[in-house]
Amino acid sequence: MSNLEKGLETMQALVGTETNLTDWFEIDQERINQFADVTLDHQWIHLDQERAKDGPFGTTIAHGLFTLSIMMFLPGEGGGLPKLEGSSLGINYGYDRIRFPSPVPIGSKIRTRSILKRAEIKGPMLEVMTEHTVEVQGSDKPACVAENVLRLVF
Repeated sequence: MSNLEKGLETMQALVGTETNLTDWFEIDQERINQFADVTLDHQWIHLDQERAKDGPFGTTIAHGLFTLSIMMFLPGEGGGLPKLEGSSLGINYGYDRIRFPSPVPIGSKIRTRSILKRAEIKGPMLEVMTEHTVEVQGSDKPACVAENVLRLVF
C-alpha cells in the first residue's frame, strides 16, 4: 500500500471527528490596525473606536477576513491533522463555504474548533476538507464557519 493510500485510510478513519481545538486568543486593536494597513481596508467600524461606540456593535470589530486568515494558526495543543508518512507539503486549495454569523469585538477572545469532513484521493494528492468554527468566548454564535480544502502532496 502506498503512502498516499495509507494517508487516505488514516484520514477517512477521522472523518466526523474533532481534529483541533485551539487555545483562547485575544483580539486587540493593534492587530486589527496592522491588518487594516496590510489589506488597505480602513473601514471605520474596524479602526475608529470613538465612532464605533455609536455604531451597530458599540465598539470596533475585527475584519471578517482577519478572522478567516488567523483561524487555522491560533496557538494550542490540539495539533490539527495528523502528520502522514510521505506527505511533503500541504497546499491551501481554497474554501467551499465561508460564513461570518457574528462579529468579533475588540478585546474578545476567540478559538477555533475543527472537524474533518471528508478525505479523498485527487490525482497524486490527498484532498481533505475540514470545517473550522471560530468561537467567541461568552457568545452562543460563532464568528466564522469555513470549510477549508487542503491538498496534501506525497
